[in-house]
Amino acid sequence: MHIMNEENRPQHAYATPQGVRLLQELTTQGLYIFTTEDARALAAQCGITSSSISYVLHELVTAGWVQHLRRGLFAGTGSLPGAQHLHPFAVATKLIEPSAISHWSALQHHGLTEQLPQYITVTTPRKVVTPGMRKSAVEQVSTDKHRWTVGADEIEFVTVHPDHFFGIEQVWVDQLFRVPITDRERTLLDLCVFPRRFGGMTEVLGLLEEHWASCDLARLMHYAVQYGKVVVAKRLGWALETVGVPQSVIEPLLALPAANYGLVDPSRPHAGPYELRWRLRNNLRA
Repeated sequence: MHIMNEENRPQHAYATPQGVRLLQELTTQGLYIFTTEDARALAAQCGITSSSISYVLHELVTAGWVQHLRRGLFAGTGSLPGAQHLHPFAVATKLIEPSAISHWSALQHHGLTEQLPQYITVTTPRKVVTPGMRKSAVEQVSTDKHRWTVGADEIEFVTVHPDHFFGIEQVWVDQLFRVPITDRERTLLDLCVFPRRFGGMTEVLGLLEEHWASCDLARLMHYAVQYGKVVVAKRLGWALETVGVPQSVIEPLLALPAANYGLVDPSRPHAGPYELRWRLRNNLRA
């Protein structure tokens, strides 16, 4: 008679139930998003050998109870009874660290737009290699290569210079997760850093006109100077003046020296009248 013991028992005979116990223990520890090392640290108390942890995690992914986010990083799917569904912002900012929810996603979070973004936008000072970037040139689709698909969510990463990674606050998005998000003022500054991402300067002017009165203008001026690109500060100053912000407020931006003329909207052709006051070429009037 063949007797089963721990040495010859097939891994699949215990991987799933022991894996569920592991997943429950990780949840108890608050590790809803966890690494392989997190799992390995709790494996022994769940009756899992260290050498089996990769197999157990694979079984949990196959069963649909865990999703594999990237190499060495996992998250529960909320499929087990009593399990928690994870906020997509929490998953997005754990994929790459440090990072912060930004752009349209931050606009929507702060109530600065009613438009629902088609994907989650995340800013990071790190270079990002998404799964789409690893595909061959034949397989790669240019419109999605900078996006990461996790379940039903698409996440787009925007890499910035480390000096530009500021203006970030920690926000509770539900009862479980506190995530980094660009604050209102940094989100409004990004309108003039990347106007193309928001539909161009015409759309930017509309957003600023509607919301400038509800933001901390002194902080916004400080951020514009801290960003360190004169053309961005001038573009913001011009836009704020256009929508009615008093000159006394935007004076710090007006006073910045500019050697050359920038464009009001960098996504449009070099055309239109020059505005000496702001050292900008108003290509919205071309």
